[in-house]
Amino acid sequence: MNYANIVQGVFLERPNRFIAYCDVNGEKVIAHVKNTGRCKELLVPGATVFLEYAPSSTRKTDYSLITVRKGNYLINMDSQAPNVVALEGVQDGTIILPNINKELTVLKREVTYGQSRFDLYIETIIGQKAFLEVKGVTLEEDGAVMFPDAPTQRGTKHIYELIEACKAGYKAYILFVIQMSPVSYFTPNESRDPEFAQALNAAKEAGVYILAYDCQVTEESLQVYQQVEVRI
Repeated sequence: MNYANIVQGVFLERPNRFIAYCDVNGEKVIAHVKNTGRCKELLVPGATVFLEYAPSSTRKTDYSLITVRKGNYLINMDSQAPNVVALEGVQDGTIILPNINKELTVLKREVTYGQSRFDLYIETIIGQKAFLEVKGVTLEEDGAVMFPDAPTQRGTKHIYELIEACKAGYKAYILFVIQMSPVSYFTPNESRDPEFAQALNAAKEAGVYILAYDCQVTEESLQVYQQVEVRI
């Protein structure tokens, strides 16, 4: 996926989950933060950020915070982007879903099953049906990437719903879209959310496929790149 009208700035502060103050060419501007996670490791005063400039009469801010530089990494922070690139990756074959026919007849976004709405629903030419749930990953430590960066009851609920779908005969996938590259491996963040890690392990044992792919990130684009080792 691509962004338009990107400008470079410096992160100053984040007074709440939804906005950040940034310096753009000496001017203090307000930017919408497209990620409500904590992101404390990323949004530190003085960090280089890249903002999408899109003034509109219906928006409260002219800027959206898209990408941040952390050391050698350029990390996309747009929480809506993983679903977009996941769809693109499944469509063009970059993302390989194990044990499913490659000829897809149905590919829909946000389909409800049970008490959850999964990010992608798939049907194949030979009648296979599958759900895929996407999680964006921005937390990195020494080359390893983890999810979540804060406890997520909603994420844990989705995993157990996927387990039930798997039991009902659907194929089920959890895809962690790592919004940076390169990385060493992905692992659940057990120290911050042991319940999520426990649910992910239960999903693996129940036959849910757990995948991770990193992304090539530029100031103006995000694209799924290659599969990453999953350690659970």
